[in-house]
Amino acid sequence: MHDDQTIVSENQPWIISMESPHASDTSDTSSLKIVHRQQPCSKPHQLNEHQETTKSPDQTLDQFLLQDQIRVNYIQSILSKNKNNNSVELERKKDSKASIPANSGLPLGIGNYFVTVGFGTPKRDLSVIFDTGSDFTWIQCKPCVGFCHEQEEPIFDPIQSKTYSNITCNTTECAQLRSATSISPGCNSSTCIYGIQYGDQSYSVGYFGSEKLTLTPKDVFPKFLFGCGQKNRGLFGRTAGLVGLGRDRLSLISQTAKKYGKIFSYCLPATLNSTGYLKFGNEKRDMKSKSSIKFTPLLTDSRGPSFYFLDLISISVGGTKLSIQPSVFASSGTIIDSGTVISRLPSSAYSVLRSNFRNSMSQYPLTQPTRLLDTCYNLSSYDAVSVPKIALYFRGGAKLDVTFSGILLGRPEQICLAFAGNQDDKDVAIIGNRQQQTFKVLYNVARNKLGFIPGGCS
Repeated sequence: MHDDQTIVSENQPWIISMESPHASDTSDTSSLKIVHRQQPCSKPHQLNEHQETTKSPDQTLDQFLLQDQIRVNYIQSILSKNKNNNSVELERKKDSKASIPANSGLPLGIGNYFVTVGFGTPKRDLSVIFDTGSDFTWIQCKPCVGFCHEQEEPIFDPIQSKTYSNITCNTTECAQLRSATSISPGCNSSTCIYGIQYGDQSYSVGYFGSEKLTLTPKDVFPKFLFGCGQKNRGLFGRTAGLVGLGRDRLSLISQTAKKYGKIFSYCLPATLNSTGYLKFGNEKRDMKSKSSIKFTPLLTDSRGPSFYFLDLISISVGGTKLSIQPSVFASSGTIIDSGTVISRLPSSAYSVLRSNFRNSMSQYPLTQPTRLLDTCYNLSSYDAVSVPKIALYFRGGAKLDVTFSGILLGRPEQICLAFAGNQDDKDVAIIGNRQQQTFKVLYNVARNKLGFIPGGCS
């Protein structure tokens, strides 16, 4: 079938998504490998003898969806201008390319993706979450004056690095923290203090510093500005911190702009045993095939200048475009976000999508919904099912043909449509990472355009 996808259910705790090939490194790029930080459709990994493994699949999915909704609420509160304007204090107690493997974060106990980068001299490799919805980069640092969570690698010690230095108060660099973190910087013994809080109440507070950042052996940045966290709590799993890929001048994209020209891309793996990548700069093959790549404009919005806004104009189910007026999407606006998992649509648009999807799946029995997902099926008695394709259309001709892993989520007894509706049509729509899986998502921030390239992880 051209407009349906056929899957075979297996005797596993979760339905396994379509297999994604391993990422290939090309000689003209420098790449970071991506790993998914928590894949609810993957088997659990035994990290160590102390890891909790007693949670049922239902508990895991429920927690996963709750965390995702908290993040969405946070993003929508920012875009509604409900920001905290608190100051912080530290409590005492262009032609160049780079590519980094990107990995599933399940082994590190978290819900998105992480990469491994190097900090300091000598270089210490650390696993960090990467997030297009954040601007600021921070890692945990000794002596952990407040609190440091357990992480996979040893905690970074700035005293042992020959290239670390603190940023002093009353400097231009210190003043830039306000726009990157939404919190005014503090000052402690002439050292600039940063603070950043996320939607799930996770936070990091510490020293604002400068250090050598190593993406690959050939891609080194000697004075990268970042946070050296002394008090860090929240849902960061066993990662060392977070890398911000937003538009602010303190983001990794802006700080490396002279070398990479504000161009980056990633491919998010759909399964735990597949690998993606995070790449910086132009690839020769992208430049050669740019005429065949359909781009959509990257828009800015005064509600959130650092977010990557897109113009979503229509959706199709089973090859048929739905009867949704473009004004529905225009009134809410749409962002693409690597940290949100389940895509959110305006409530009226989601209602039409849900209705059409249910009609196409009417031969299969509905079952109890989850906390967030309201269209769920019991497919445990079927050897194969036919699932209608879903596609998202953007201004400029860009099209995202969502793969199976972005259409259904769960296990055979309760597998659900992996989209959700916002409470209000005016709440911003979000293209989540579940729907982006296996595509190369190419951001040309300098030229304000974005493209989706299928089969991106191969």
